[in-house]
Amino acid sequence: MPTRQKFATQVDAALLEELRRLARDEGRQIQALVDEAIATLIDQRRRGRARPHVMAAYQRSHGRFAALYDKLAK
Repeated sequence: MPTRQKFATQVDAALLEELRRLARDEGRQIQALVDEAIATLIDQRRRGRARPHVMAAYQRSHGRFAALYDKLAK
């Protein structure tokens, strides 16, 4: 089981009420929903950005193969 760590934050009252309702409706703990939401946010942000070395390789190849990429796009 992963180590858990407490932290404190503040959230909009209406969002917190919706979170409580959702937890109750799903029969889950708020903690589980927060874990899920944070994991989803992190995953989405990571997938949305290419790693620096990947972007550098793409930019190098684009300079060399720009005409080919243009033809492939058509």
